[in-house]
Amino acid sequence: MKTKFSPDTLQQKHNQSLLAESIYMRREVVSSVPPLHLDIDQIARLSADDIHLFEALQIDAARLAIESVASLSKINEVDHMGGGLDLIPPLLLTLSLVNRAARDFTIENAHTSVGYFSALSVLGYLDRKRVIDTFRRGLDIPGHVSWVPGGTQLNGGRLGVMIPTAVGQALGKRATYGSDTWVLCHCGDAGWISGHALNGFHAAHLLKAPVTFIMHRNGIQLSGTTEKMTGRDPRPVIEAMGVQVLETPSLYDISTLWKTLREARALAKDGIPTMVIPTGKSDVLLSQIGERFGISAELSAFAAKNGVKMDKPVWLPGCLMSYRDLPSMMECLFLVNGLPGGKAHHDGHMKGRDLDALLANPMLQFSKKQEEALARWRALPPVSVTTTARPAPGAENLAIPAEALAKAEAALPPSGGKWITPRAGVAAAYELVAKTHPSAMFVLDCDLAPSTKVDLAQKVLDSSHQFQLSIEEQIATMMANGVAMSTPDPKLVVFATFAAFFEGIAREGLEMWRYQRNLTGANEGLNVTFHLSHVGSCTGRDHFSGWSLDWINLAIGYLPYLDRFYAPADARAAFVAICDLASRNGAHILGIPRDNLPILVDPATKKPLWSSDSPWTDVNQLRAQPGARKALLGFGSTAFVAAEASDKLAAEGIAADAWVVNGLPLDDGRLEALFKQYPDGIVTIEDGLIGTPEKGLRGFAGLVCGAAHGRKIPLIHLGITDPRIAPSEGHLELWQYFGIDAPSAIAAAKAL
Repeated sequence: MKTKFSPDTLQQKHNQSLLAESIYMRREVVSSVPPLHLDIDQIARLSADDIHLFEALQIDAARLAIESVASLSKINEVDHMGGGLDLIPPLLLTLSLVNRAARDFTIENAHTSVGYFSALSVLGYLDRKRVIDTFRRGLDIPGHVSWVPGGTQLNGGRLGVMIPTAVGQALGKRATYGSDTWVLCHCGDAGWISGHALNGFHAAHLLKAPVTFIMHRNGIQLSGTTEKMTGRDPRPVIEAMGVQVLETPSLYDISTLWKTLREARALAKDGIPTMVIPTGKSDVLLSQIGERFGISAELSAFAAKNGVKMDKPVWLPGCLMSYRDLPSMMECLFLVNGLPGGKAHHDGHMKGRDLDALLANPMLQFSKKQEEALARWRALPPVSVTTTARPAPGAENLAIPAEALAKAEAALPPSGGKWITPRAGVAAAYELVAKTHPSAMFVLDCDLAPSTKVDLAQKVLDSSHQFQLSIEEQIATMMANGVAMSTPDPKLVVFATFAAFFEGIAREGLEMWRYQRNLTGANEGLNVTFHLSHVGSCTGRDHFSGWSLDWINLAIGYLPYLDRFYAPADARAAFVAICDLASRNGAHILGIPRDNLPILVDPATKKPLWSSDSPWTDVNQLRAQPGARKALLGFGSTAFVAAEASDKLAAEGIAADAWVVNGLPLDDGRLEALFKQYPDGIVTIEDGLIGTPEKGLRGFAGLVCGAAHGRKIPLIHLGITDPRIAPSEGHLELWQYFGIDAPSAIAAAKAL
C-alpha cells in the first residue's frame, strides 16, 4: 500500500529538526553574563577604565566577526563585514545603555549583522564558536539582524523600514514608562533617504517620540561612495523633518560619543527626537591618521604603493567602513577621498585572504591596559538575564467580560429589514474594547477615523494611546508593528485605513511580518490588527480604479503569519470579529465593507444570526434545505446573496444549502467535510478579484479549487474575473454587473 506523500508533513519534520539543532530558539533563554550597564543620566564622562574596557570589547568583537566571515569563506560565501565592523564600537556602547524595558534599541542597516552577533557574543549572550561556525548557516545566527538573547526583537529587513518602526516602539513604551523611555536606532547613510525613513522622521517630530537615531556615516554604499549615489548632505533634510541633528566627531571615539548621547538622552525626555551624525574631520594628513590608529607603517606602505604622499590632506570619516580590518579600512579611506587604490567593502569578505595575517594587524591587538580592563570585567559576578519569546498566536490577549458583552447588545443594530453598514458594528466594538482596556489599546489613524469608525474608541483613549498621521499610510503599518513590540503586555494595536491603501502604499507593514522572528525561531506576524475598510467593490460610486479588489488575495498571501483573517458579513458579525481578535494574541487582518448590508437572521427564529456574546466561528450555516447535495458559500459580505439564492432555489424544488464564510483559516477538515456533504457541487461567491481558470484562480475561489484538486466535485466561482471595465454605480448594481448576485448564483447552482 502506497503512503500518501505530504510536502507539508515533510517541511514540518525539517522544521522540528532545525529547531532541535538550535540552542537559542526557545520559549525562554536564560543568559549568565558579566554586568555591563552605564547610567547615562548620572555619568558625565567615561573613565579611563571604561574606555579601555570598551576598546578591548571592540577588538574582541572585531576579531570574532573576522573569524566568522573567514569561516563563511570556506563555503565560498561573503558577507557585509565592512559595515559589520563599522557597527561594533557604537553598538557596544548602546548595549550598555539599554535595559529592554524603558530603554531599547534596534538596527536599521540590518545587513551589518556580523557586528551585531559578535558584539552580543563578547558580552556573553552568544557562544563564540557558535557564531563563528554557523553565521549565515542554520537558524541561530542568520545573515540579517534577528532576535537572539540580549538582542533586539525588531528583526531587520529592507533599508529605511526600522526608522518608523523604532518611532512606534518609542511611542508605545512612552505610554507605559513615561519620560524614562528611550529608543536608540542605528542606521546607515543610505537608508535615511527612503520614503519610509523620511516619513518616519516626520512622525517622530510630529508625535514627539523619545527616539535617537545614530547614523553610521561611512560614505560607502554597495556600488560606490554615498556622494556619488545621492550627493546630498543628510543634515538639512533630516532637520527639515523636525529631527534635531547632533554632530559628533566620530562613532569610534566613545568618549566624545558618550557626551553626544547624554545630550540626546536629555532631549528625548522632552520628546525631542534626535539624529547623531559623525562629521569626521577634514584636512587631516595621512600621516596623522597613521599615528591616530597606530598604523603608520601599514598606511605609509599602502600610500606609496598607490603613489600617494603621506602629507596628503584627506577627510577622515567619523565612521570607518571595515574598521580595524587592514588593508580594507585603508582602501575604504582612499575610496571616499577619491584616491588611487580606493575600494568599497560594503560586501566585505575573507575569500582568498590570510586570516592569521589579518588578525596580526596592529588595530586588532590588545594593549596591556585593555587586557587588564577586560579581565576585571569578566571576573565580575555574573548576572542572569532572561529572554522570553512573544506569546504564541491565539494566546489570551484582551478578553471582554461577559457582563460588558451583554450590555453591548443594546448598541447593535436589530434585524427587521433595514440594511446598515457593517461599520456600525466596528464602531461599537472598538469603543467597547477601549472602555474595557483603555491602557492597553492603541489606535493609529491617517485622517480617516470617521470613515473607518475607530473614532468612538479615540474619544475614550488617552492621547498617548492614539496617533494621528495625516495621510502617511506608508509608515503607519510599520509604526503599528513597533507599538506592538514596545512591551510584552497584552494589547490591541489597530491601524485602520481604506483597503486600497493597504494594497498599495501601506504594504510594507505586512511585509515586515515575513521577517519578524520570534525567539521560538518562527517568523510570525505581530500582535497588531490591520483594519482594511471599504473592501471589494462596496465603495460607493467612486471610479473603479480606486477600489480594493485584491483584499482577499492580500490576506491569503499573509495567512502563514496571521492568527486570523476576518471577513464579517454584517454589522453584528463585525462586532463579534473585533471582540474575538481583541481576545487573541497575534496578527489579524480585518476586512470591512463600506456600504449597507442586511442583518443576517436565523430563518426559524428570525433573530439575528449573531448576538453580542456569540463566539466567532469560521463558518455559519445560513440555510439547511432537506436533501441538499449542493451548497453556496458566500465569503463575508456576499453571504446574503447565498441565502437569497438558496431560498429561491428551494421554491423551485432545488435543494442547495447556504453558508457564510467568516474568515480564514478555516478549521481543520472544514473543506473536506463540505466536499463530502455536497458531492453534487459547490458555488463560491466573493466580492473580490478571482481571475479565471485559464489565467489562474485567486481569492477564496482559488483556495477552494486547490483543496478540491483530485476530487470529482463540480465547482463554480462567482467574483470579479476582469476588473478592467466597469460602470460607476452603487455596490448592488456593480455586483449585478459582475455576476455577484442571486440570479447568477441560482444559474450557477443549476449548472453544477
